Amino acid sequence: MFELSKFQLPSNFRGRSSITVQFWWFVQASLFGCSPQFMYGWRRFILRCFGAKIGKGAIIRPSAQITYPWKVTIGDYSWVGDEVVLYSLGDIEIGNNTVISQRSYICTGSHDYTKIDFPIYSKKIVIEDACWLATDVFVAPGITIKQGTVVGARSSVFKDLEAFSMYAGSPAKFIKKRDVE
Repeated sequence: MFELSKFQLPSNFRGRSSITVQFWWFVQASLFGCSPQFMYGWRRFILRCFGAKIGKGAIIRPSAQITYPWKVTIGDYSWVGDEVVLYSLGDIEIGNNTVISQRSYICTGSHDYTKIDFPIYSKKIVIEDACWLATDVFVAPGITIKQGTVVGARSSVFKDLEAFSMYAGSPAKFIKKRDVE
C-alpha cells in the first residue's frame, strides 16, 4: 500500500534546475532528436554543452534518449544505438570502445516499495571498456559490468558481471568466458 500524496522528490535529485531540465528536453526533442543520423559530432557537441563527458569518436544515434546528460560519461569510440534509453537519474559511466545496442535500457533509478511514501532513489551504473550489450538489454540500478563482457539480446542484468565473460537471459546468467583474439 502506498500513499503517493506523501511522495517527495529529494532535494537536487535532478542535479540541475527544473528550467535547465525542461530546456534539455526541448533540445533533445528538436536539435538532438531531429538531427540527421550522420551528425555524430553535432550530438556530441550538444551533450557536452549540457555537461555530459563524451569521448572522441563516440557514436550516439539521434533516437537515443538521455534523461540528464550532466550525469552521463561515454568513453572514446563507444556506440549508443537507436532507441537506447540512458535513464540517468544517477550517474552512468560507459567506458571506451563499448557498444550499447538498440533499445537497451540503462536504468539508474527506482523506488523503495517497502515504504508508504514510495521514495525514489538512484544508483550509479558502470559499463567498463570493450563491453557489448546486444539489443534490448535492461541494466538495473547500481550494476557494474566489467571490462570486455558481452550480454546477449533481451537479457536483464540485476547483478554485477565479471570481466571478459558472456552472459544471457533474464536474469542474465554466466554462459562462458570470452576469448578475444
